[in-house]
Amino acid sequence: MSTAARNDIDWGNLGFGYIKTDYRYVCRYKDGKWDEGGLESDATITLSECACVFQYSQSVFEGLKAYRTEDGRIVCFRPDLNAKRMADSATRLEMPPFPEEKFIEAVKMVVKANEAFVPPYGSGATLYLRPFMIGTNPVIGVKPAEEFEFRIFVTPVGPYFKGGAKPIVVKISDFDRAAPHGTGNIKAGLNYAMSLYPIVKAHEEGFAENMYLDPQTRTKVEETGGANIIFITKEGNLVTPKSDSILPSITRRSICYVAENYLGMKVEHREVFFSEVPGFEECGLCGTAAVISPVGRIYDHGNIINFPAGMEEMGPVTKKLYDTLTGIQMGRIEAPEGWIVEIDK
Repeated sequence: MSTAARNDIDWGNLGFGYIKTDYRYVCRYKDGKWDEGGLESDATITLSECACVFQYSQSVFEGLKAYRTEDGRIVCFRPDLNAKRMADSATRLEMPPFPEEKFIEAVKMVVKANEAFVPPYGSGATLYLRPFMIGTNPVIGVKPAEEFEFRIFVTPVGPYFKGGAKPIVVKISDFDRAAPHGTGNIKAGLNYAMSLYPIVKAHEEGFAENMYLDPQTRTKVEETGGANIIFITKEGNLVTPKSDSILPSITRRSICYVAENYLGMKVEHREVFFSEVPGFEECGLCGTAAVISPVGRIYDHGNIINFPAGMEEMGPVTKKLYDTLTGIQMGRIEAPEGWIVEIDK
């Protein structure tokens, strides 16, 4: 894309979709080691039809954002946690973990190279980064790949909610998101493939998302297809579901820290029984894309749970959490040490 074309981007009206940018970071693994890695302009990948990623879904990914702060810096939010989570995901799928320090270097390199695509402060838009790793050599017998490709591409995206975050309606799913002792706690492409059929069905029925219960007893709240869940009690405490099959959301962990250390709230990270949910005051879904999506109503096979905050706007406690965390991300509020990584000029 030319500089002129970049200048034509309507930052205030961007959707949440892919726009090709100038550079992506690419690093390849062969003969037991990663190569030097670097920036490439080619957005295409050429692979054998028998590549392991096509046959046995050996694929992991991450998602994070770069922002322009109020004082004009370009920063990323806690990329060290993305690096660690991606290494954990790779280990679980018999892939070589990408070195965590090299991950941070790659993030800085690719954001700096695509600086013209980082939206201006106040536009509501950000630069979304998608690191991913795939098994690339031909594999026909069921076994791990021996060669891999790690890439990061970036794309400018608009705010997840245009016109503000209105509360959504979710449904209790009849499907299971993950199996006990399975891969629910890693960010693997196969987990998201599992959720596609249920989310399409939910959308057809008029719901924004599925809320999944634990697959073993179907009595405890886990997460949605793409986000962790938070609850606010009548006493103003933050409660987040705990389970070995929940993805350890970086946004959720950051919200818990903000709640406790910035807002003085009591935080409970524990098993949450679905029978408790009608007693909560507020509910939200948290993740990189939207930060927090407020939930106004849960539909459970004809039974409806309405949260007191209602369907008009984000609940007051959730709003404080949202405003504080986004304020930290955008540089309006002082961040805890190490949370904000500046992209070197």
